[in-house]
Amino acid sequence: MAAQEHRQRYSAPVFEPWHRDLIAELRVARLATIAPDGRPHLVPVCYALLEGRLAIAVDEKPKRSTELARLRNIRRDPRVTLLFDRYDDDWSHLAWVRVDAHAQVHPTGSEWPEALEALRARYSQYAGMALESLPLIVATPERVTGWSWTAG
Repeated sequence: MAAQEHRQRYSAPVFEPWHRDLIAELRVARLATIAPDGRPHLVPVCYALLEGRLAIAVDEKPKRSTELARLRNIRRDPRVTLLFDRYDDDWSHLAWVRVDAHAQVHPTGSEWPEALEALRARYSQYAGMALESLPLIVATPERVTGWSWTAG
């Protein structure tokens, strides 16, 4: 069976059901921001899809600083991309969804409590973290593209 490619461009992005299913299934995505020298800056992130937007917490895992490069990059240039990908040695299970988005950094997670609730529902590790007092990235999709060996 030949791979079927499913690419879409929307003025108002729409997630197909299989996009939402893949995003819900996966536990980590890759967030790409634009570094000051123009290079891509990639980091793995935990996320929640809520109200058509993606919420990404800055959590309490050990870090050098809470002023992360991804936050500085978004404040300077809000264009981001999130990649959700599933790999399997059985290539008929391969799939990915890429979301090009406009991101904002909220100074505290308390600005969108429903997002924190959704993040805590997905990741039990967040239950004891004070996400309300830490920055929250909110990515609003501008374009959704994807590929699946057997989409839909």
